[in-house]
Amino acid sequence: MRNRPRASLGRILQDLGTTVLDVAASPGDLDAEVTGVHIFDPLDELIVPSGGILLAVGVRGAAEICSLLERAPAAAGVVVKLPVDVDEQVRATVLETGVAVLGLTRAASWAQVAALLRSLLAEADLAEPEQGPQGDLFSLANAVCALLDAPVTIEDRSSRVLAFSGRQDEADPGRVETVLGRQVPERYLRMLDERGFFKQLYQSRAPVYMELEDEGVINRAAVAVRSGDEILGSIWVAVREPLSEQRQRALADAAKIVALQLLRERAGADTQRRLRADLLSTVLAGGGDAPEAAGRLGIATARLCVLAAQLVPDDAADPARGESDRQRFCDALALHVAAIHPKAAAALVGSVAYAVLPLHSMGDEEARAVRVAESFLARVGPRHAANIGVGRLAANLSQVARSRADADRALRVLGARGTTGQVAGYTTVHFESLLLQVADVAAAEEQTPTGPYQRLLDHDAEHGTELAPTLRAYLDAFGDVNAASAQVHVHANTFRYRLKRLVEISGLDLSDPDARLTAMLQMRIFGR
Repeated sequence: MRNRPRASLGRILQDLGTTVLDVAASPGDLDAEVTGVHIFDPLDELIVPSGGILLAVGVRGAAEICSLLERAPAAAGVVVKLPVDVDEQVRATVLETGVAVLGLTRAASWAQVAALLRSLLAEADLAEPEQGPQGDLFSLANAVCALLDAPVTIEDRSSRVLAFSGRQDEADPGRVETVLGRQVPERYLRMLDERGFFKQLYQSRAPVYMELEDEGVINRAAVAVRSGDEILGSIWVAVREPLSEQRQRALADAAKIVALQLLRERAGADTQRRLRADLLSTVLAGGGDAPEAAGRLGIATARLCVLAAQLVPDDAADPARGESDRQRFCDALALHVAAIHPKAAAALVGSVAYAVLPLHSMGDEEARAVRVAESFLARVGPRHAANIGVGRLAANLSQVARSRADADRALRVLGARGTTGQVAGYTTVHFESLLLQVADVAAAEEQTPTGPYQRLLDHDAEHGTELAPTLRAYLDAFGDVNAASAQVHVHANTFRYRLKRLVEISGLDLSDPDARLTAMLQMRIFGR
């Protein structure tokens, strides 16, 4: 089996350019192999494997930087927000540990730089050894940049940035914002659409020059990336004047190479998604194959918590678009949990995106997992309407199936409530979940309400009365007639009359706590 090449620290810095990261202190050559991205959390044990890049969130001052370097001597680099306080002690510690200190621009968020770095590493993973550095999108972007002498981005059909060249700082603020957010800002998309540039771009097989005529904005040349009649994306070049005929041919040829790479990555990504989904399904199901699957996912020895996330169904949505939305939602969840723990795993199983999150033992694991889920929904809320159920902590692999069942039940409770954008830990919705399970058994056995409650339902059905809702309002209000009458929008005297009638018709003894409990449970179980 051939080993896949990994990106070096120097290569990553070359790809990102000074737009995002710059070297604050270096031990010398930046040829250290980068194996992953890790986020510093002062509340968790710091474990950074060899070659990891450590995002030093909240770290300030030379003393804190030195302390972090000494605690992570195997890291390839430590990233600190600019301005970086580099003194002689920091430089000495960098030379002693061999760990570079990098400065992150103030305009970038930690989530953005984590996504950028992971994208670069993913590009390296997809390249075959014999292809060399020209086999990935970032290298292609840099090659086009060199050919055209202008900064380049490669974008998908939704204007999300797949890769970008160096020299982005030579472009306008809009391009810098695009690179940092990995997405063309909405105001620019609207402007390009209103001026007909997208229509022109996708109808033409040759590069298109766009005079934007806005102050502080550089014009663009772009070409659609196609596979037959399918639009895969586009290449955008920030230029101040139209391309020469030779440069237009170079851009058109580059689009063909990018198309091949995108098709290859699509196939590789689909295969990898299916593999991860199969492995995660095996872990979630438990059984004899779970340990091997967990080992391949890198979560074999951790204390785990399962998250079950699902988009709120949209019956009017196109099925193909719905599937695409679910996959993007799962990809976003995978990125989010990976930022919390490098060995977290997520995959789409059916219509539910499951995440298995390793957690350190601190006594509040479920609450911490709920906070992780809430922060994720807060980020994606404007784009994705979803709920997340959180299972109890699994102390070992044999309990993961139970945690998955917990998460599924919590998710179902949220669905039964009709809520959107909510997170529920299983322990907080335990009783509601039990009632839903009892309702399932009753439905499977074709059971129906009995006793006083059934007599009320029969009377309402025969005479068109509202006695069952009156009883529900009375019980929900703990016998407070004023509150209950307001709930059903009738006068308190009218409510008292209905209450008297329902007692006469049903024979229900409202002074008997067991009788009240029986009626309440039947209402919840049979849902009438």
